[in-house]
Amino acid sequence: MSLDAGNNAGRVVILLGPPGAGKGTQAVRLAADRGIPHISTGDLFRSNIKQDTDLGKRAKGFLESGQLVPDELVLEMLFDRVGASDCGGGYLLDGFPRTLPQAQALTAALGAQSWASLLLEVPDDAIVGRACGRLLCRDCSNIQHSEFAPPAKEGVCDSCGGELYRRSDDEPDVVKKRLDVYHDETQPMVDYYRDLGSLVTIDGNQKPDAVFEDLRRQLDGGLSPQSRGGQA
Repeated sequence: MSLDAGNNAGRVVILLGPPGAGKGTQAVRLAADRGIPHISTGDLFRSNIKQDTDLGKRAKGFLESGQLVPDELVLEMLFDRVGASDCGGGYLLDGFPRTLPQAQALTAALGAQSWASLLLEVPDDAIVGRACGRLLCRDCSNIQHSEFAPPAKEGVCDSCGGELYRRSDDEPDVVKKRLDVYHDETQPMVDYYRDLGSLVTIDGNQKPDAVFEDLRRQLDGGLSPQSRGGQA
């Protein structure tokens, strides 16, 4: 499986980090700043399931049975999305890849296309603390935070006016289990990018605006040619 390099000539930004590191919030801001689509596997799953596509039906079966969606299906869904015309100027991947096989498949598919891999690093204890205040919109999936990005009106999404709620999997014990999975399954993928010499680490344990400026600075010239991936 490969990407159409002619249709995806812009730079691909790969934003990595543990669950709760702030990837979703930063990805939305960074994609808007770059003028490129923000793509997350969660959104891909929801979109395909809602539209009742063949890919969505297949993914739904795994999700409803409590199983992980196989890498092959996740990649098929991703490559179908980034083949769209709006990705011609590049796109931002939020929390993908999640596993070493996904990372290897993505690298092979991108070929010589320019890409940058950025890792938000945040200590586990800080992530657990953050999770307690995270708020998600039921309508547009916008992410806010009771402390770092409080809504103008309590319980109401700043983006679309939808209802904000706290996910059950943001409870401390659940977050700790998710972090254990991240370290076991995702750390090898992070090491893979580091070994390629293409990983740039960002201190995610700062205020959101400071993290955003660090991300922008790296993409605007702070990255070395090797760190950019593909062809600079």
